[in-house]
Amino acid sequence: MGKKFNLLLGVGVGYILGSRAGRARYEQILRAASKVRNSNLVAKPLDRVGERAAEAIRHQGEVVTDKVADAVKERLFGAPNGGSGTSRGEYIDVEVIEETTENND
Repeated sequence: MGKKFNLLLGVGVGYILGSRAGRARYEQILRAASKVRNSNLVAKPLDRVGERAAEAIRHQGEVVTDKVADAVKERLFGAPNGGSGTSRGEYIDVEVIEETTENND
């Protein structure tokens, strides 16, 4: 209860102070924050973190895709995925039988 109350109190105080400060003060704060963000001291570490996050997301996307592919194969063909967690390099043999029907009218 204490943390929620403090959060609501902070939001309320910020709203009141922000509304009294006006648009000009908001623009001034925004310019100052932009200068800090664009400084080399802050920009380089933030950019590195962004690159690492993007790489992790790409990697996890591949892992998720592989797991979904394994689940689909198991569901459709009844083939267990082998526990490797990846579908790369695995093949499923499928035999296709064509049936034809003849109509002798």
